This record gives sequence, C-alpha cells and structure tokens, in this order.
Amino acid sequence: MTTDHQDTDTTILDTDVLVVGAGPAGLMLATELRLGGAEVVVVDQRPGPTTESRASTLHARTMEILDSRGLLDELGTPPCEPRGHFGGVPLDLTLPSSYPGQWKVAQTRTEELLQRRAAVLGTDLRRRHQLLSLEAKSEGAGRGRVGRGGVEAEVIGPYGPVRIRARYLVGCDGEDSTVRRLVRAPFPGRDAARELLRADVSGVEVADRRFQRLEHGLAIAATREGVTRVMVHEFGRPAAERDGAEPDFAEVTDVWKRVTGEDISQGTPLWVNAFGDANRQLAHYRHGRVLFAGDAAHRQMPSGGQALNLGVQDAFNLGWKLAAVVRGSAGEDLLDTYHSERHTVGRQVLANIRAQVELLLGGPEVEPARALLSELVALDGVRQHLAGMISGLGIRYDVEGPEKHSDEHPLLGRRLPDAWLEPAEGGARRRTTELLRTGRGLLLSLDGDGAPALRATAAPWSDRVAFVADRPAAGDPLPAGQALLVRPDGHVAWAGSGPAGLARALTRWFGTLAADD
Repeated sequence: MTTDHQDTDTTILDTDVLVVGAGPAGLMLATELRLGGAEVVVVDQRPGPTTESRASTLHARTMEILDSRGLLDELGTPPCEPRGHFGGVPLDLTLPSSYPGQWKVAQTRTEELLQRRAAVLGTDLRRRHQLLSLEAKSEGAGRGRVGRGGVEAEVIGPYGPVRIRARYLVGCDGEDSTVRRLVRAPFPGRDAARELLRADVSGVEVADRRFQRLEHGLAIAATREGVTRVMVHEFGRPAAERDGAEPDFAEVTDVWKRVTGEDISQGTPLWVNAFGDANRQLAHYRHGRVLFAGDAAHRQMPSGGQALNLGVQDAFNLGWKLAAVVRGSAGEDLLDTYHSERHTVGRQVLANIRAQVELLLGGPEVEPARALLSELVALDGVRQHLAGMISGLGIRYDVEGPEKHSDEHPLLGRRLPDAWLEPAEGGARRRTTELLRTGRGLLLSLDGDGAPALRATAAPWSDRVAFVADRPAAGDPLPAGQALLVRPDGHVAWAGSGPAGLARALTRWFGTLAADD
C-alpha cells in the first residue's frame, strides 16, 4: 500500500511501482497496474494533460485495447478514415477488426480519458513533480546500474522535495527521458538529419493537401473545426539544431511559402513544433528494477500516426506482467518477455518508419521507388502486410518460446478476434472483448459443454484466469470445438482441443499454482 509521511522537510512515499511520465503510455500503464492490484504513483512535470495535440490518430489495435477495458463509450464516435498511407503512398488500412482504419482522436482527449480511468482505479497522480535522481537499493545487483532490491527516486514538487521508494520504476517520460539519462541506458541509433515543421493555425484558408510533393518540398494541410494543421519539409534542408526549443511561426511560414508559394503569415499560430527523423531504440527495455515504455524506449518520426499507438501498446503489454510480479503470482522472468516481445515490435516499427521517411522526405531520386510501391499496394497480400504493421493488428508474439511446435495454431501469439459468442447455458450473446474487461486471463472453451478436463486443469489458477464455456456464433472467426488461453492483454497464449500443454502455458504466463503461493 502507498504510504506518505514526513522526514524533516522531505515527504516520503512507499509504493509498488513509480511511473515517471503521465502521457498516454504512462497513464495506460497506471490503469493496467491498478487493475492488476499494484499500488502506483505517477509523477509528471506538467500541470495537466497536454494542451498540444501532437498525435491525432488511434489505430485499430489501440481502439480494440480501449474497448477491451470499456473505455470507448467516453470517446463517442470519432471520425474514422479507412485510408492511411505508407510514406505518403495511399494505403487502405481495412482489415478484419471492429475498428478498421484510423480514428481521429486528439491526444488531449486520449490523455484526459486515461487520466480519468487511472483516477477511478486509485492511481496516485502527482502533477508538477520533477524527477531529479534515482538510485538502486543496496540489495544485490541487477542488469545494468540498477539493483534488484528496488529503486529510490528524489523528486521535487510544488511543496518541496519528495522521496519515493518503489519496488519498480518505469520511465514513460518521452523521447528526452530523464530516467533514461539517469540510468545511462544505451540508446543506439541515429540523430535527426531531416525534419518536418508543423503548426496548428487559425485564420487561414488553404486547400487540403495529402502528402503533396511539389518541386521544392513536401506539403500537408488539413482543416478541422476552423484550425488548419500544416506540415512542410523543404527538400535538401537539414534538421536544425534546436536544443529543445521549438521553431517560431515565421520559420514555418517562410518554408511553407518557398515550397507552396502561399502566404500563411496572416494566420494565428496555436502551436508550432518540429519533428525530425531521429531513429533510436533502447538496447534493453529492462534494466533491473527500471523499465521503459513509449517514447522513452524508442525515438522515431511519427509517420503514419504510429508513435502514440506504439507507446500505449508497450504499456498494455507491460502492465499486467508487472502487476503479477508485484503481487507475487509470477516470477521476474515474466518481465523479460516484455523486452523480448515489445523490443521486437519496436524494431519492426522503427524500420518501417525509416523506409517511410525516405519515401516522404527524399527528393526526386525516390520517385521510382514511390511509383513501384504504388503498384505493389494494389496487391492485397502486400496491402494487408503493410496495413497490419501500421495498425498493430499484424502483431504476433512468440508465446511458446523454446517449446515451439511445427504445427503452430494460427491464433497462437495473435490477438483474440473480437467475435460474438453464444452462451452454452442460454442468455444473450456477448462479445469476446467483454470477457477481457476485468484484466484477468481467460480460458475460453468453444465446444460449449464445459470441457471438464480443461476446467479441472485450470482450477488452481482460478484466482487469475476466468473459465468460460461458450459457442462461437455462426460465421465468426473462432475455432469451434477448441479452447484458447488468453492473456490479460488479449493475446492467445495456448490453443488446443484437450488439456495437453495447458498447465505449462498457465505456469509460464500466470505463475505458480495458487495452492503453492
């Protein structure tokens, strides 16, 4: 339990997990930790959720994640665009999902939504608190510089210094992460060589432009609710040395005019920034008792709206695992699967972003490659592969590890499809997504007879895995007559028609038998 007491002029807090950063990744992580039973303190320098909507896209997998926690009703029905792009080349993102395409939700709304849920679940969120230092407790030595006994962090808040003692600390504090700097975590990759200038402007009238390549550069413009977002890159112009400062509006208007010939200087800038094509990824997402998620773990140009979604999905993967370790129902090796799964996904996303940057910001020399890609995306296999990568729907984790078999089930490691179920004992139909709302694991028997052998095998894990026996509705993409073990993050960890291998999978993902706890 989180405790709060004074030691001279310093407030001292004890908690299970300290999360540094209250952006989308940090807030999603806090909700998952609380749902899993861990005590959480979140600190953030900002006074409240961002007022600058840097990201405006939620992809299909993120929408499914929010739905699996009952969060979508608060969003209403945001605009959806089935068409995205790959490096500016139009790409149909439609794939089997309840939420195909890209959904236009301002980052401000996403943060407000997650902050409300975190508060309802009992997260201790401390705004205007800045991390100053952190150190390992003296108990043993872990990977890197951080020990295995826990972490102590020194924080300065509006009412003075705060010392927070946590069993684990997670850095979700963005691309210029203080946690990453303090841990001295290796962060290989490359710095920005090119950049896009971006501004939200009122009081201008310019035509919408969707990745319009002109003689001297790239121009993008879209107007919503009287505000026009412009983005521009001048071919051959290198990224500026900004030292954390944002460009002024005059720089944006000058480059916009050189590229498009239009004058937007009469507009009123609401927000201006620049983002470069830096591409870096932590060598390890876990350093003993310190872990990283979101932009603190990877830096990339937000091409295709992938950055926020990647961070939220990092947090969704980590939250239930870290909560299980904190509760004592799983060993620390479960945290190593966070690194192996999400580092792989991050590496793939950063690679596709590098390719997109070349197609977007390259000059006339990339036109042959763009023309070829335009032909290739007309092939449905190519389109589905790229759409699955950008939407997150194509993610498949290696859930079997060294026990992998050649006759691998097609759903193994993939997300559980959102499908309708017919309860075996009658009653109203329900969706698979509804069964994930509690944040527990799920053993779903699809033969409808209660599968006594499966129920008996899973019984010792009943405190952390729910057993449901339903039949798939006609036409839905679930394997009738089989059973699926589903992790709290919605990914299938085991599939079969009998109990063979089920106990091993339960132990790997949900820890030792409840009777032995």
